[in-house]
Amino acid sequence: MLTPEQLAAAHKANIDMLFGLTRKAFEGVEKLVELNLQATRAALRDSADQTQALLSAKDAQELLQRQAALLQPLAEKAIAYSRQLYDIAASTSSAFTELAEHNAADVQLKAQAVMDNIAKNAPAGTEAAVEAMRNAVNAATSAMETIQQAVRQANELAAQQFHQAAEQAQQHLHANTTAAAPAKAPARPRRSSSAG
Repeated sequence: MLTPEQLAAAHKANIDMLFGLTRKAFEGVEKLVELNLQATRAALRDSADQTQALLSAKDAQELLQRQAALLQPLAEKAIAYSRQLYDIAASTSSAFTELAEHNAADVQLKAQAVMDNIAKNAPAGTEAAVEAMRNAVNAATSAMETIQQAVRQANELAAQQFHQAAEQAQQHLHANTTAAAPAKAPARPRRSSSAG
């Protein structure tokens, strides 16, 4: 049995964990709001600049060139925004995972202490039942560790795939920008005025 002091300590630990998770979630939201404010400010600034640039075009050819030139920075900013958004989500998720793993380790230690207490105070003839409970606790602990490892590996794989996709998008953008760059027309030979 747990003593009142142990119950109070467990309750305090749970409250501390709840406040820690709340603080981490709030920090993630703050970062997300700041990122969105920065992106909105930049978008408004860029929109004004781009409108001015497009309005100052002298002819349709120049308008099309300026319009094409605006696409690459826009795509690069979208990629940078998605990377920053991913980083915020990953750091917040990492903090939650870390706290959950710490809490799980604490729960496992307490469960082991309870099992040791039960084994020590069990009446004679219940050794088989106590051993079965101990095996169940050990199996649950092992399953929890396996799940935590699988979650860690899934997070690492997701991060790797996100970074690969972002890199491919960047390469694709660069390739398309290079291919779309207007080629200069070859210079035409001048006719001399003496030719007739």
